[in-house]
Amino acid sequence: MSDKHTQVPDEAFKRRQDAAKDQINQSDRDDHHTNPRRDQFFETVYENAGRDAAMVPWADLKAKDQLADYLASQLGDGKRAVDVGCGLGDNAEALAQAGYETLGFDFSPKAIQWAKDRFGAGPVEYKVGDLFDLPKDWIGQFDLVHECYTLQSIPPETLGETIPAISSLVAAGGTLLVYTRLRDDGSDVDGPPWPLERTAAQSFASHGLTLKSEAPFFIERWDRSIEHTFTIWEKA
Repeated sequence: MSDKHTQVPDEAFKRRQDAAKDQINQSDRDDHHTNPRRDQFFETVYENAGRDAAMVPWADLKAKDQLADYLASQLGDGKRAVDVGCGLGDNAEALAQAGYETLGFDFSPKAIQWAKDRFGAGPVEYKVGDLFDLPKDWIGQFDLVHECYTLQSIPPETLGETIPAISSLVAAGGTLLVYTRLRDDGSDVDGPPWPLERTAAQSFASHGLTLKSEAPFFIERWDRSIEHTFTIWEKA
């Protein structure tokens, strides 16, 4: 297949991805008003991509650098991990390679099938799953929970459901990693995406988690700098 997991995005790939992102954002602008979960939007993106990862704006085809750095010193040794909204699977595969028994879930069946086809019968268990309706046997069962960009991909009015749901996956003594864009409280936002307000990004503290570290950083685009944060939380 053309999107084998060994593929490394080059400049041509990135240019095509940027062009696809602009087109997708334009067509998506009004849809979230009628469908705040945006589930059909994501399914349509994966369908229209035709297995060309450059047509999926969030497909990096590699694990996030912050996750890779964390895993370099935090090996799994058989502990359980879950990647929330796993997409095409690169972050989930990094968790498994670091020694975690890993589940990757996404509410897009097409994304899950694409991830399975990319990595074959590898160590990650890929499943279709709904963050708004998590299986009861997932609650409190994961030593490491990884959340990257899911929270900002659906409108802020859903955070009252999604933040508690993500928090609920963390086992006692477990760790939550959160990678997201940030914005000042009360600042205007014309999503998608919807960067988290600073207060919202800290609200995991209301769900049994304690902030252990926070690493702010910026991603540079030709027209702006985009503020992000990578936070590490622990549950007692």
